[in-house]
Amino acid sequence: MVERPKALLAQIGGQPVLILPEGTVRTTGKDAIKNNIAACKAVQETIRTTLGPRGMDKMLVDSLGDITITNDGVTILEEMEIEHPAAKMMVEIAKTVNQEVGDGTTSSVVLAAELLRKAEELLDQNIHPTIITKGYKIALNLALQKLDELKKKIDINDTETLKKIVITSLSGKGATSADPKILDHIANIVIEAVRTVAREENGKLIIDREDIKREKKTGGSIYDTELVKGIVIDKEVVHPQMPKVVKNAKIALLNVGLEVHKPETDAEIRITKPEELKAFLEEEEKMLKEMVEKIARTGANVVFCQKGIDDLPQHFLAKKGILAARRLKSSDMEKLAKATGARIITNLDDLTEKDLGYAEIVEEKRVGGENMIFVRGCKNPKSVTILVRGGSEHVVDELDRSVEDGIGALTSALAEQAVVYGGGAIEMALATYIRKQATKYSGREQLAILAFADALEVIPRILAENAGMDPVETILKLRAAHEKGEYSKGVDVYAMDVGDMEKVGVYDPYKVKKQVLTAAVEAAEMILRIDDIIAAGKSVKEEKEKPEETTPEED
Repeated sequence: MVERPKALLAQIGGQPVLILPEGTVRTTGKDAIKNNIAACKAVQETIRTTLGPRGMDKMLVDSLGDITITNDGVTILEEMEIEHPAAKMMVEIAKTVNQEVGDGTTSSVVLAAELLRKAEELLDQNIHPTIITKGYKIALNLALQKLDELKKKIDINDTETLKKIVITSLSGKGATSADPKILDHIANIVIEAVRTVAREENGKLIIDREDIKREKKTGGSIYDTELVKGIVIDKEVVHPQMPKVVKNAKIALLNVGLEVHKPETDAEIRITKPEELKAFLEEEEKMLKEMVEKIARTGANVVFCQKGIDDLPQHFLAKKGILAARRLKSSDMEKLAKATGARIITNLDDLTEKDLGYAEIVEEKRVGGENMIFVRGCKNPKSVTILVRGGSEHVVDELDRSVEDGIGALTSALAEQAVVYGGGAIEMALATYIRKQATKYSGREQLAILAFADALEVIPRILAENAGMDPVETILKLRAAHEKGEYSKGVDVYAMDVGDMEKVGVYDPYKVKKQVLTAAVEAAEMILRIDDIIAAGKSVKEEKEKPEETTPEED
């Protein structure tokens, strides 16, 4: 029931009582739930065609006319500027999954919407939302138990399996899907980057995705994308007389400006004679020269400064043959510290030789029409850079998103050191198991558990649809295979048939699947429990700002 009163009123003893302000719109009961479900289904319809290796791309044009071409779920949802509150929750799932595991964003939204679609059928049978959410929770626990049983252990040194994980994640991305050689090239870069920054703590593998920096530059081809075992900084050398290449670089990282500092309190310097001005300028020069001398005495021949470097210190640094760059981002400074082993200094008096980092070579190079500084050949870099190249801005942007997904998939797989079969195989395996277990539950929860199993089949169904296969025939073949215990059977989109995912080499990270299932169920549960939507009317200010409607003048 939708109410659109001027103001929401209640009658107490014949006396009207104002509860909500004028302009408030209220939707209650089943109408509220169905309204929310319809919005989530609309989001699913938008992104379902992007799922899988044969998924299509979306072109998104913003209000300024800027174009984004992608099939990355979270990017599409963010760029769409969704207004509906329930649909916004779908965007939140995608963002959370992306932050947590770096992949599986489309799957999580598609599954959450499908759980709501199945719940709507149960609501039509007068099954209460609480019963549905209870059944979904039981089914989720069953799914997670079976998922844990079916996971396959992997090792960081197993290059072949790692490559399969990355290629599965990259497949279907517009920039990489066209050529197997490109897939192989990008997969090798991602694996090498992840291995370089990985470290072991208490017998557990720790990989921070932030330690792998990505720099985008238009120009060249995708094959020019490279891994730099060090850091690439999108800055140029500050003075033309400074060396452009420094070998056996000793690097100082400064979080202090090489400039004359203003006093903390208000101060006034009165100069009445030319001699006093000259003495003042000489003293200023002396201070700046002393700063440079302090750096030079440590043996540093490269300086990266987070703050400014004045013209005079630039001149003195150039005379000493020191390469310098200024106004670096704090994140770049931290990455340089991890890569080179240098310590970030906030007081020049504390700078010693021990604080310097090392790199085989620091050089300024022209890339894509702009100068960049490359710090290469670090001894044991715990931060690296992937320089992403491509023929156009849209290609570079999409390739960058693909690389991000590849890194996310691989780090998630190595975090748990486990994978599961991809291509919809794991979803079919879980659906088959849940259906068998559902018979142990009596009452209406059983219907919700069975609905959960049906919802899981949406992933292989959409993979088949997007590949141009018959989805009904594919699902029936998969069900028959999984009933016989053939858990590795999934949708082979290239062979256009049901195939063995182990032989084809299609793997998804265990952690990603776990996160997708959990996030989808939590979102569906939250939306199903909403039975009342109270939407505030537009504020007086907004109404005033709206342009007045004008009627055309009569002839």
